[in-house]
Amino acid sequence: MNITDLFASDTINIAGVELIDLPSFAEFVLRFALNTAVLLVLVRWLYYSTTRRKDFLFTYIMIATIVFLLCYLLESVKLQIGFALGLFAIFGIIRYRTDSMPIKEMTYLFLVIGVSVINALTSTKTSVADLLFTNLVLIFITYGFEKMWLLKHESSKVVVYENINLIKPENYEALLKDLKERTGIKSIHRVETGKIDFLKDICVLKIFYETNSPESEGFKTSTNDNDDDE
Repeated sequence: MNITDLFASDTINIAGVELIDLPSFAEFVLRFALNTAVLLVLVRWLYYSTTRRKDFLFTYIMIATIVFLLCYLLESVKLQIGFALGLFAIFGIIRYRTDSMPIKEMTYLFLVIGVSVINALTSTKTSVADLLFTNLVLIFITYGFEKMWLLKHESSKVVVYENINLIKPENYEALLKDLKERTGIKSIHRVETGKIDFLKDICVLKIFYETNSPESEGFKTSTNDNDDDE
């Protein structure tokens, strides 16, 4: 076999070993590029520009990339629909050993996994236009919620409050007014009462307020019931 014959066919073989299948490799590169572009739009632009959380940015991109490669490279094993659904079940029950994932972050995790599975396992009978339309629909829906419809974000803080007389239901309006004045947060719209310590005349309150941009790192105060009373 001469050099001309080596590159004339769609596949390149040396000593009976297939080095590359050009049409298959081209499809793989095209699907991977599409999947990566969609992930960058969803995660880097829409999610990160809103939350500024670098830890989930790394997690989403790496998990989605691994899921895509796993699904595409194992497609020859005749994967059934149960395999794709099993991926959602595996990652859906993941709970990190530190803090549990918020609902929004879990939704983005489900979204990036779903996009990767779609881009990897879509049959060759599906046209490129159908695949592009599916990805664009997901991008536009996510963009609509993040940038247009959900302009107001609800944030929360946990505070230790000493004037427990105002936590009575009949003094709720006075409680809101006092919290707004003392915290400087004018957009407080609801308050939840937590642990009450009558010995120290203090209680734990969780205040909810609206902001134009979400806080990337919420202020957290421990409210463990096993705190020392010393």
